[in-house]
Amino acid sequence: MINRKIKKEIIKLLHHFPAVGIIGPRQCGKTTLVKEIAKEIKIKSLYLDLESFSDIAKLSEPELFFKNNTDKCIILDEIQQMSELFPLLRSVIDNHRKPSRFIILGSASPVIMRNTSESLAGRIAYKELHPFNIVELNYKKIWKKHWIKGGFPGSFLAKDIEISETWKDSFISTYIERDLPFFGLGVMPGILRKFWIMLAGNHGGILNASSYASALDISVPTVNKYIYYLENAFLINSLQPFFININKRLVKAPKIYIRDSGILHFLRHINTFEELENSIFIGNSWEGYVIEQIKELLPARIQAYYYRTHSGTECDLVLVKGDIVISAIEIKYSSYPSVTKGFTLSIQDLNPKTCFIITPSTDDYLIKENVRVCNLMDFLNNHLPKIIKL
Repeated sequence: MINRKIKKEIIKLLHHFPAVGIIGPRQCGKTTLVKEIAKEIKIKSLYLDLESFSDIAKLSEPELFFKNNTDKCIILDEIQQMSELFPLLRSVIDNHRKPSRFIILGSASPVIMRNTSESLAGRIAYKELHPFNIVELNYKKIWKKHWIKGGFPGSFLAKDIEISETWKDSFISTYIERDLPFFGLGVMPGILRKFWIMLAGNHGGILNASSYASALDISVPTVNKYIYYLENAFLINSLQPFFININKRLVKAPKIYIRDSGILHFLRHINTFEELENSIFIGNSWEGYVIEQIKELLPARIQAYYYRTHSGTECDLVLVKGDIVISAIEIKYSSYPSVTKGFTLSIQDLNPKTCFIITPSTDDYLIKENVRVCNLMDFLNNHLPKIIKL
């Protein structure tokens, strides 16, 4: 078993909240994790898969079912399939309020799950589970495999490339043909697949909604709608720009990344690390991979941005707590990185407490005063915990 970092946090929440929601993309390991937690804390649990006809039948009279099982922690998997349960869950919890009554698993943000906006306010705590983070795998030499195959268990643990690629193709098709339409994104599957591929082609680029609209013969509001649903289904990451000086001419559109590097590489027809190394796309891929690994480990009080001005000042990742910039980060796929003029100017603008250049495999050293070069694993294991405490 791979020990998931949020497991302790979920166990703590179960001791305080009547309901705990674990959200994240389909097949990222939510079911495996919750079953492991139930065994570890030795709670009497009852698991229902709401994509199973037999389990759905058990909820033909849901109020009676919940009433007859008040002594158990009821695990409702793929809750978005029966989102009409949320108002009832509120009533059931209020009639018999105690910790660990329900664990709810969902494959989308509550924002796009119907009936969830206020139904369980004050009664539920949500945690997002990501695909495997490189820190959870705990092996320095495995980062190349993790980067090329991605963090989804079905892809990462596949025994050969063919199985991994087949899994990713099935994953993408499921979201395009079933999940996203179910959440409310009514669009022809062919158009959505093309849009997803276009996003992969511009991975890490500034969003130009009008360009996508023109290419797909759709409106700019429709492009923004696609972005909204893909982001709330945990498939893309919209990195917003950071504003610190209103007098500067700043880039104000978000940068868009495909969250899982394995899905990204599949959409780009990159199957092996050797193919990635020979691609001009490798720098963009590395940047997105590093940003995703860092963001997955950040607490809610720390926000991630990028910084760019029209004059060329640029910083790949800015970590902010409140209105204080606690770290400015440059991401380089290089063994011999240098401090660029754009990064130097961004440091002058942002005045961060710490500055880093993150590479795949360099040693850890100061390249100049207050600018440290390190590899990703050293940053995640040694430096990020200190940054979070600032």
